[in-house]
Amino acid sequence: MEIQTGNFRAIRRKLIALTAAGHPVRLVYPVAREKWIVRQGAASGADARRRSPRRGMYADLFRELVSFPRLMLQPGFALEVLLIEEAEFRRYDGRNWRRRGWATDRRELLRVLERRLFQTPADLLALLPESLADPFTVGDVARALGAGSRLAGQICYCLREMGAIRVDGRRGRAYLYWRGSPQPGG
Repeated sequence: MEIQTGNFRAIRRKLIALTAAGHPVRLVYPVAREKWIVRQGAASGADARRRSPRRGMYADLFRELVSFPRLMLQPGFALEVLLIEEAEFRRYDGRNWRRRGWATDRRELLRVLERRLFQTPADLLALLPESLADPFTVGDVARALGAGSRLAGQICYCLREMGAIRVDGRRGRAYLYWRGSPQPGG
């Protein structure tokens, strides 16, 4: 069992070697559905706490899964995603220009809200809404999930690499995707 909070690429070789040797591997990936941002020692001297507007979802795992989508085809490999509530503590260091000088000090798990186990590409394909009709494009996935086009593209790439969806045709410049594996001779 491996718990990884991000950067799947860093453990790619290790996971491939373990599954190739026949070891069962479960990768646990927490996604923050709710996040509290705590600024330590804010201007008033006390900690300032607010809820982040960003809400995580199961589909966020595809941001990391693009590092090794074909690993889901290996027997004995499973991916468990935890939707969590966490607190992110920030302190002022004056160096981080993106956050106006605030840097992340630590993160704390507050509670696990939901968990889901993915063992096959079909389990991941089930994350696509049933309202999404075949054929569909990356843009259709983005609208159906309420996600950005980058994440929708990562979802389609991963599912295609796993053989859960196939490309068959185009609509303008967009590829048309169908659920299921490629047709013989196609």
